[in-house]
Amino acid sequence: MSSTTQSPAVSARPTDQPSGQRTYLVRTLGCQMNVHDSEHMAGMLEQAGYTRAAAEDEAASRADVVVINTCAVRENAATRLYGNLGQLAGIKADRPGMQIAVGGCLAQKDRGEIVSKAPWVDVVFGTHNLDALPVLLERARHNAEAQVEIAESLQVFPSTLPTRRESVYAGWVSISVGCNNTCTFCIVPHLRGKERDRRPGEVLAEVEALVAAGAVEVTLLGQNVNSYGVEFGDRGAFAKLLRACGTIEGLERVRFTSPHPAAFTDDVIAAMAETPNVMPSLHMPLQSGSDRVLRAMRRSYRSAKFLGILDRVRDAMPDAAITTDIIVGFPGETEEDFRETLRVVEASRFSSAFMFQYSPRPGTPAATMDEQLPKEVVQERFERLLALQERIAGEEAARQVGRTVDVLVSEGTGKKDGATHRLSGRAPDNRLVHLALPADLLDDLESAAGAAGLAGAPTSLEDPRLADAATLDPRLPRPGDVVTVGVTRSAPHFLVADAVLDGGAYAVRRTRSGDAWAQRETARLGGGEDEHSHGGAPSSGPVVLGMPSLRG
Repeated sequence: MSSTTQSPAVSARPTDQPSGQRTYLVRTLGCQMNVHDSEHMAGMLEQAGYTRAAAEDEAASRADVVVINTCAVRENAATRLYGNLGQLAGIKADRPGMQIAVGGCLAQKDRGEIVSKAPWVDVVFGTHNLDALPVLLERARHNAEAQVEIAESLQVFPSTLPTRRESVYAGWVSISVGCNNTCTFCIVPHLRGKERDRRPGEVLAEVEALVAAGAVEVTLLGQNVNSYGVEFGDRGAFAKLLRACGTIEGLERVRFTSPHPAAFTDDVIAAMAETPNVMPSLHMPLQSGSDRVLRAMRRSYRSAKFLGILDRVRDAMPDAAITTDIIVGFPGETEEDFRETLRVVEASRFSSAFMFQYSPRPGTPAATMDEQLPKEVVQERFERLLALQERIAGEEAARQVGRTVDVLVSEGTGKKDGATHRLSGRAPDNRLVHLALPADLLDDLESAAGAAGLAGAPTSLEDPRLADAATLDPRLPRPGDVVTVGVTRSAPHFLVADAVLDGGAYAVRRTRSGDAWAQRETARLGGGEDEHSHGGAPSSGPVVLGMPSLRG
């Protein structure tokens, strides 16, 4: 069931621009699920003939279609949305035919209210009908009036939709959508619906398609990944899925997010420890260390169980990095409750934590609870928790100094220290690492006028990272390659690996992902075909995948 409404005209119909030449950009607010949903939105738009706006146009919000994929978890979600829409209003006024679409969780929640508040919006669509986006844009353009269409249940499983992958070396794979939990602070189950699981064969087929396209890392996504399989009657399905990922040739790193402590079982811990390509990193949401608050949150575990899970994970994987989510100032939280959170955080030794001040979300039970705390009390507790976690993160990061780690190099600019060029990437435990390049390599590249911009996207075919295999400098990593480096210093949120500057560990391992990145960038710059585009326009870069085939 879905609801569709139309509003007065908001967009002039273009008269001289074919749809095949229309540009788009997708702006993402929110979690990894939203990032992956945005990849589906981009894939559908490209399949419909749109072209991604150039980088400089994206930065200036200049595109024929601008899609905002919203989040509704935090109280400031609406503020962020309408701030974005306000900025786009002026741009649209000067750009005839421009369309603005709003999707995601806040769109599912607020529906036609968005068009009432921002009448220059052309399309509003929800979390259950991503597939409707191109049709709604065309209908709004044809009818010259806004289209608001919200489905009440999932229409098409998102993973069956075309997907424009932002990365060739790492990808998201949804194993489920929705959530069956009833946490009193959370609006996600209301907006994304009950949990729906994909069959294991479908998941593995998509993983294999990603690997075939060049990826070496995959993150399995779900609101509660370790309840995966309940819908089709196999409570051990998630552990089995992790082990099955371990049999996929060429897949080097497997991650997942997020589990729920109440359903996290020892078979998953065993699968993580015994499957070599499942990485020693775990995001385990705590939310509160107080059993009384956990009960009020309707979180069906207590602090002792949570700490027991961490103990068993570290027994099986001593070097595992564990991260978490924590809410400060839940209604009725006392100073004693908060001190219990401090106690559990101290004992947990998280490598990092996403910490939030509680904000009431309309439609959730917690929003109407008594004893909503004063802002100043919540702020003071938040600052104490932040200081504690910063200390712990710094101490845990310092333990990595002197270790040798394998860093999967990412795209984007790394941290620079004076004249030292660095690249960035992730260690197996998902810590961010900034790594130095050998001084003699930089000297050689400087003399060849090729050192500038090594951490960014290539601007010409002369970029040394795009050289063919016979002439590519063995010391020079590309995004997607793996570099073995020595960690020399640390900070709470990153590591620095400069050992090579003093003759320490530094070795580059070429990967299929690095090859795929070079082919993609060469094609983007007009130098050849992108063998990994799977139907996407070579000039646009990222991989476009359609519906994966089922495994037999």
